[in-house]
Amino acid sequence: MIDFLELPWAQRLVFGLGGLTLGFLIEYVVVDRVRHFAERTRFKWDDLILSALRGLPTVWLGAAGLYLALNVGELDPRFTGTLFSVLTVVSIGAAVLAGMRLAGGMVEMLSTEAAGAMQSPTLVVNLAKLAVGVLGAFIILQNLGIEITALITALGIGGLAVALALQDTLGNLFAGVQIILARVVRRQDYVRLSSGEEGWVSDVRARHTTIETFPDGNLVTVPNATLASSIVKNFTFPNQALWVTIEVGVSYASDLGHVEKVTTDVARQVLAEVEGGVKEQEPVMVYRAFGSSSIDFEVRLKVQDFRSQGPVRHEFIKRLHQRYGSEGIEIPFPIRTVIMKGQPPS
Repeated sequence: MIDFLELPWAQRLVFGLGGLTLGFLIEYVVVDRVRHFAERTRFKWDDLILSALRGLPTVWLGAAGLYLALNVGELDPRFTGTLFSVLTVVSIGAAVLAGMRLAGGMVEMLSTEAAGAMQSPTLVVNLAKLAVGVLGAFIILQNLGIEITALITALGIGGLAVALALQDTLGNLFAGVQIILARVVRRQDYVRLSSGEEGWVSDVRARHTTIETFPDGNLVTVPNATLASSIVKNFTFPNQALWVTIEVGVSYASDLGHVEKVTTDVARQVLAEVEGGVKEQEPVMVYRAFGSSSIDFEVRLKVQDFRSQGPVRHEFIKRLHQRYGSEGIEIPFPIRTVIMKGQPPS
């Protein structure tokens, strides 16, 4: 009776299925337990490495099993040669995929550590992945015996034609790189463009930058070249705290000293009690002009960030109006005198 395992096709089946089975066991038993352990540690690099290797042990061990299976018995050399090339591409491609994941994760992690909770823009992450992917493609071609020198030369010549055809796209790409390197506009910054668009910078991509408007939360897409050439006011960088200016007018009959005392008192209370106010910073009150119906002045309050200015402004106006009413301070209505000339003689 012939032993089943002595048959070449049975040995190939055992090697192939054995490699896949071993890969599944390592992936879903060993690696999964290590991942759960790594999530409980403060060290983040182990989480990144395990995330980059997700699903790849099964691919590598499955390819190894198929490689051993192809070395059993006699097979068509052309068939085995083709399969060996496919297994080489799959194995190296899996390693390149792990490198791309690792490169993108490293960029995000390093940018987060350098800038608090701010992640790196998608453009930077994609460029890091692209660099690893291109390098991996050259390694695969070399392992397949393909000469890459002529390919690089052809790509260089073809790149000139592509650059001419994609001037706008490449212009936005390099503008995006310039925006990121200059670090004048970053993710989660509140900006206002000279064209009028304003909001929180959501992401910087290859062609455009997305801005989330406040408070409705809609997304505005701005081409990177437009953003790079615009006058941009950044309300978050270099300092998140900003001054809120509120214009007020009182009657000409008012005691200006009393008005100043009452106004600054209300402003201090608002900064101390309303969330978002900087209570350590004294409010500033400056008389500005003799208006047409009132003496006009400005009150400046310092808030922690852009989102805080709305609640602080709202509460200050409400409390100031109430306090002026109790103190007998008049906020006059605009008055305009109109002189009507007589009708011309008929």
